[in-house]
Amino acid sequence: MHFTGIAPADHGRIEIRKIRKTTALNGYLDFPHVGQAFVIERESIKKKTGEHAHEVVYGVTSCKPEKANAAKVLKTNREQWGIENSCHYVIDWNYNEDRCRISTGHGPENITQLRRFAVGLIKSKSADCVAQKIRELVRNTRLVFDHLKMTKNSCAVGCSG
Repeated sequence: MHFTGIAPADHGRIEIRKIRKTTALNGYLDFPHVGQAFVIERESIKKKTGEHAHEVVYGVTSCKPEKANAAKVLKTNREQWGIENSCHYVIDWNYNEDRCRISTGHGPENITQLRRFAVGLIKSKSADCVAQKIRELVRNTRLVFDHLKMTKNSCAVGCSG
């Protein structure tokens, strides 16, 4: 099955996404609960320069064809990347993660998990901007404990959270 979606102009580019999906590979794939495999082709055109980019992505989903047609699989894939990009952007912007020098052993994975945990805590405790909350909490351990309400004498008034 083929489906083509044209995304609205976003970030100065036009994106065209095409998906093909199949169940013919299910017996060959070593993937628990495989429902169908798919291939997505993305073409983007920068509006200012006319520069083209082409990308091919392969995937597997546990959703059966009767539950997820091509349009739904494409939409779900797009939404997943939106979540991933949003999380990465917040971490990279606030922690400058792409320039981190931790590069051996389990260090890179561990520091990323700690950063994601911190961002998740901030998001769960407040509707404020993550960057603003990080700036408020940095180098002030007392505010961190108050924000998390982890001490008996956490201030009830005057603390944001």
